[in-house]
Amino acid sequence: MTKRRPTQTRKPPGQRQLRVGERIRHILAGVLRRGELHDPLLADAALITVTAVELGPDLKHATAYIMPLGGKNAPDIVEALNKASGYFRAQVAPELDMRFSPKISFRIDHSFEQASHIDQILRQDRVQRDLAAQDDDEDEQDA
Repeated sequence: MTKRRPTQTRKPPGQRQLRVGERIRHILAGVLRRGELHDPLLADAALITVTAVELGPDLKHATAYIMPLGGKNAPDIVEALNKASGYFRAQVAPELDMRFSPKISFRIDHSFEQASHIDQILRQDRVQRDLAAQDDDEDEQDA
């Protein structure tokens, strides 16, 4: 009979993970703003936003979430950034006061799409009626 491992819940990131992730985000944004990349897809790298960087608990792996301006060619840009990840790692390393520089991978940030979808739902007439009815009920209870 095989033993089952208990399902592991993911711990929230620690203070150091958050601090280092934010530092890497700023460094990556600066590298993209300088536009020193030779890939034609990344010619307008200044128009790429680094929205967040998440680090693994060992601080050796980082995932940078990006969104190009207008979302144009996002999958191609992510692919080009991942090909240039060694360059980004080399640019990040001297700026960090750490023993190891994390391996950086890039992904598309879908949070803007999710926020837009939630906004559309909240603007529907049916939801607006429900919210108005809830406000009326709360006003009656307060009186």
